Amino acid sequence: MELGVVVWLTDRGVAIADLAPAVEQAGLESLFLTEHTHVPVSRGDVIANEPHDQDARVLDQFTALGAAATITSRLKLGTGICLIAQRDPIILAKQVATIDHLSGGRFLFGVGAGWLVEEMRNHGVQPQLRWQLMRERILAMKQIWTRDEAEFHGEYVDFDPIWQWPKPVQHPHPPVLVGGDGPYGPRSLGVAAECGDGWMPVVTDWDQFRTGHTQLHRLCAEAARADLDVTVGLVQPDEQLLARCAEFGVRRCVVVAPSRDMDALQSFLDRFLEIAERVCR
Repeated sequence: MELGVVVWLTDRGVAIADLAPAVEQAGLESLFLTEHTHVPVSRGDVIANEPHDQDARVLDQFTALGAAATITSRLKLGTGICLIAQRDPIILAKQVATIDHLSGGRFLFGVGAGWLVEEMRNHGVQPQLRWQLMRERILAMKQIWTRDEAEFHGEYVDFDPIWQWPKPVQHPHPPVLVGGDGPYGPRSLGVAAECGDGWMPVVTDWDQFRTGHTQLHRLCAEAARADLDVTVGLVQPDEQLLARCAEFGVRRCVVVAPSRDMDALQSFLDRFLEIAERVCR
């Protein structure tokens, strides 16, 4: 089982130039960055509790990951997650391919439909359509990444043949990891089964995770697809949950890491590695 961290990277904490090398030097496999473009003032409750108190201050994922790509050599770099329903798929396809190019094929594309409905509305997105938008935007981007002359004609995404380079380094494209918070709904699981390359649930309840995984297995079978690799997100380095993930055959576990200062980050990394050594030995 590979191990990584997910970070709320802000303008008030550790710089990406310090964060990425520290995670790589710790021997972890991956670094994921969160996303929110903003928090509407009407949702003051969102920023009342950690870690969402940082949602309004997070740096742009792709800009920060591009910087990380130039100062690391092994570390995989991911979005955890990218709010795909709020983004233009042609621009996003270019950003993903560019990060994969800059990193030499180290990008992991975690995506999700999102949950902050007021944020979606400010982007002109009808919240009830976010799963349909996510599905079509994934499918459209896969066309752009894999075809010299790409076109897509859906209900929500529609464009005639286009040229766009660079193509991703990874073949056929970076893995698309479809995220979701428990209890895991049929719409996000359906998108994962149809067009995801992996599943990226946040796990706080093991029974919910097992139920969601069973549902995903059934949906993949109905779609004549193999089971998806699983990347589990944990809010803290829970030794029992890490052990269960390892026994279950989870591909990757990523844990929320503090980023307010380097001392807090290094203390967390040391503790995480101690727990991981006991779990994975």
